Amino acid sequence: MVLHDLDRGETGKICKMVSQIEIFRCLVKDYMGAAPVRVSLETTCHEVVRLLEQHAASSAVVENEESHAVGIITEQDICRRVAFRVEPTTPAKNAMSSPLKAVRDSDYLFHALASMRRSKLRHMPVLDSSRKVVGVLHQHEALAVAASQMVRQIERLTHVENLSGMKNTKQAQVEVASELFIDSVPAAEIQVLITHINNDLYKRVIDLCLREMCTDGFGTPPVAFDVIVMGSGGRGESFLHPDQDNGFILADYPDSEHDQIDLWFIELAGRMTEALNEVGFEFCPGYVMATNPLWRKTISQWCKQVSGWVGKGSGTVLRLADIFFDFVCVHGDGFLSQQLRDHVAATAKRPYFLREMFKVDEEHGVALGLFGHLQRDPLPGPNHGKVNLKLTGTLPLVGAVRLFALREGVTGTSTLTRLDSLHRAGILHDDEHDYLCGAFRHITDLLLRQQLSDYQAGKSLGNHVPPEALSKRDKDMLVDSFKAIRKFRSRVRAELSGEIF
Repeated sequence: MVLHDLDRGETGKICKMVSQIEIFRCLVKDYMGAAPVRVSLETTCHEVVRLLEQHAASSAVVENEESHAVGIITEQDICRRVAFRVEPTTPAKNAMSSPLKAVRDSDYLFHALASMRRSKLRHMPVLDSSRKVVGVLHQHEALAVAASQMVRQIERLTHVENLSGMKNTKQAQVEVASELFIDSVPAAEIQVLITHINNDLYKRVIDLCLREMCTDGFGTPPVAFDVIVMGSGGRGESFLHPDQDNGFILADYPDSEHDQIDLWFIELAGRMTEALNEVGFEFCPGYVMATNPLWRKTISQWCKQVSGWVGKGSGTVLRLADIFFDFVCVHGDGFLSQQLRDHVAATAKRPYFLREMFKVDEEHGVALGLFGHLQRDPLPGPNHGKVNLKLTGTLPLVGAVRLFALREGVTGTSTLTRLDSLHRAGILHDDEHDYLCGAFRHITDLLLRQQLSDYQAGKSLGNHVPPEALSKRDKDMLVDSFKAIRKFRSRVRAELSGEIF
C-alpha cells in the first residue's frame, strides 16, 4: 500500500496522505504531534502564555499532582478567557477547559477524528495506558491524513458507544464497502477494512460489557485475559455479515479458584455473545463461541489442548483445529495470544498431523470439471446451477496455504501474508506465488461483488455466484484461478503424504 507525501505543514512535519483503506488502520500514536507544554494547576496564566510563546505551541495541558491531565488551555482559551479579562497571576485551573477530552495513543485515528469533529475541538491530548500525556493530536494534521472525501465515511463508521450505535456502524460498513468497491479498491483490501471494523466492534462491545458488569456488582476481571476471533476474522478476510467465531484465553490461576473465576467469565461470555448478536454478528451455528467451555480456557489448558489435537489427529479434532489455527487477538494486551501462537507454531508442524489435516481438507476441491468447465451446485433450491466460490474457491486455497504455513512455522494468519512468507522462504517460486495471489484476489473480488449486488437487491447474502452473471474474461480468469489452486493442492498432497495422484 503506497503512502504519498504531502507538502510540509506549519509544524515542519511531513503529513502523509493514506489510501482509502489505510486510514481505518492508522493509530493515533502514529500521527500525533510531539509532547505538549505541560503546566500545573497553579501555574499562572502569564507563565502559560510565556511557555506557549517560547515553545511555539498552540496548547498547554494542565496536570494535577499525580501528573494526570485534567484540562487544556488553547489559543482560543487565551483569547476568550484570559486576554484583558483576568489578572496575569490567575492560576491555570481557572482558565483551562475541563473536564478534559483526550484520546488514547492506541485508539484508531478515525475514531479520534470523529470525536474531535463532534466536539468541535482543534486539539486533543494523547494519553498512554497509564493516562500520562505523550502527545497532542491536531485536527488539521489528522484531516490531512484522512482525505476530505473520506470524512463522511469516517463519520458513518463511528457512532455513540452503545449497542444501537454499534449496530449503525455495522450497517454502515456495507455501504462504505460498496463505495470503495465502486472506486475500484481491491476486494482483498476491503476485506481487511471489514475485518478491522468488525474487530474494533468486538473490542467496544467487550468494553461495554465489562463496564456493565462492574455496575451490576460483578467487579473487574479476576485474571488477565485475551479475546480471540477465529476463521475468516482471524485471517483478516471477512466478507459481509460473518457470524461469531470467538474464544477466551485466560491467565493461569489456582485450581481451587476455578468455580469462582470461570463463573465470572461465563457471565462475560454470555453478555458478549448476546451483544454481538444484537449488533449484527449472528450466533455461530457450530457453537464456536466463548460460551462453550471448549473455547474458554487458561493458557496452559489451551496449550495442552493444542498438543492433544496434534497428537490425536482424528476427524473431529482436525476440524476443530482447522477452525482454530487462524485466531487473532481482538481484546487484551495480546501477551497470552502470542504465547499460544508460539506454541502452535512449534507444535503443529508435525508431518503426521499435517498429513491428516490435508485428508480432512481434501473434500474442499475447486469447482472445476475434467475439461475445464465450471462445476455448478447440483442441489435443488435457490443456489441450483450456481458456483460456491467460498466452499469450492477460497477454502481450498486457504486450507492448503495454511498447511504449508504451519509446516514452515509461519505465524501470520492472512492468506496473502502466508503466501508472501512462503515466497520469501523459497517454498513458492515466483510464478506459483503470482498465480496463487492472483487467484485469491480474483475469487474474493467476484464473491464480494456478488454479495454487494445481493445486498442492494435486498437478497440474503451467500457465497454462490451464477456463472451467467460473469463476463467471458471473468470466467476465463476464474478457470485459470481454479487450475492454479488445483495444481498447488496436488503439490501439497504430494509433499505431505507422498501421494502423487
